[in-house]
Amino acid sequence: QVQLVESGGGLVQPGGSLRLSCSVSGSILNYAVGWFRQAPGKEREGVSCINGNDGSTYYADSVKGRFTISRDNAKNTVYLQMTSLKPEDTAVYYCTADSFIRPVRDYALRYPNYWGQGTQVTVSS
Repeated sequence: QVQLVESGGGLVQPGGSLRLSCSVSGSILNYAVGWFRQAPGKEREGVSCINGNDGSTYYADSVKGRFTISRDNAKNTVYLQMTSLKPEDTAVYYCTADSFIRPVRDYALRYPNYWGQGTQVTVSS
């Protein structure tokens, strides 16, 4: 059983930045770790993912060029650096873990096996 603990959400003004962290109970090299988000009244969206074995990454079109996923293997932690935030980025962000995803762009089509409790990100002036 893999446990995921997110942190780093909060309230930020449009154009601002936040960094989300996901602490994983196992080695992140053994999983594809990523982020989904869910906004009220909207469908769940796969935002970004990184494969543990080769470091391949996926980004949703809505966040390309603004969000960056990275990892610290020693800390078993995956980060999502979010910049140029927009009100439409407001959502609960969930860290997920699953077996390796090939091709990694299929992440958005999957329902990963493991989910964190979620962290709220609110972008508002």
